[in-house]
Amino acid sequence: MSGRVTLEVLDPGPLATLQDRGRRGWAHLGVPRAGALDRAAAGLARRLVGGTEDDAVVETTMSGIVLRTRRAVTLAVTGAPCEVRLGRRPVAHAAAVTVPAGVVVTVGPAITGVRSYVAVAGGIEVPPVLGSRSTDTLAWVGPPRLAPGTELATGVPGAVPEPPAAVVVRPRAPVLRLHRGPRADWLEDGAWGALDGAAYAVAPDSDRIGLRLDGPPIRRRDGELPSEGVVLGAVQVPPSGQPVVFLADHPTTGGYPVVAVVADDDLDVCAQLRPGEEVTLRVL
Repeated sequence: MSGRVTLEVLDPGPLATLQDRGRRGWAHLGVPRAGALDRAAAGLARRLVGGTEDDAVVETTMSGIVLRTRRAVTLAVTGAPCEVRLGRRPVAHAAAVTVPAGVVVTVGPAITGVRSYVAVAGGIEVPPVLGSRSTDTLAWVGPPRLAPGTELATGVPGAVPEPPAAVVVRPRAPVLRLHRGPRADWLEDGAWGALDGAAYAVAPDSDRIGLRLDGPPIRRRDGELPSEGVVLGAVQVPPSGQPVVFLADHPTTGGYPVVAVVADDDLDVCAQLRPGEEVTLRVL
């Protein structure tokens, strides 16, 4: 590790991982993409601390993370709104702040949404695996999930940009727009039209691999398909009729029909949908 140890993980919460833009170009070998689920939030965090688009950040889940600084560092927290404290002092969300050495940084539980992002000036340095510092939770390729005692090194910081007057992060409406997929013809008559405006609840077993939806069963024809390649945002319909939206850690092949693909701009919405929250589907 060429960087300097700057942060120590005290409490990683239920799931904290390192993520960058993902591991692209390996699907033909069965290696998922991984990468930050809320790409816009991760990108904002990087920009706030003067990072590059390839810097690795910490992605937290629901309960946040507690860190201790070993050296002075500039960091920013974005994504799911949460309380951010340096010791007992609260600081702004979605703003760059310089933290002295020896301070406990608490990224609190998500008030709304699911995933928050912690970026540090210089980026988090771990050895890349197949060109990425992302943790893949399907095959566990890349750095392991963060654990108590994990030490994080950082690279050479760039210039932190002048802060804007305010960073206003507006929540996205819980709507997923759908393009027709390669197996749209597997839907029964009228089923495609019924998807437009249909409401589904996010299932509790949703994760970085897929967003599972509970609601009106999608009527599809019976039968089986040979396993075929799938992409980020693919909407598979298993025999139960309950759709699954593939997210960053999805398998690279699947045997259920892909009837639709979520519009790329709406994938960040999937990252912040909580179990039990309702989402509306719209057909493009």
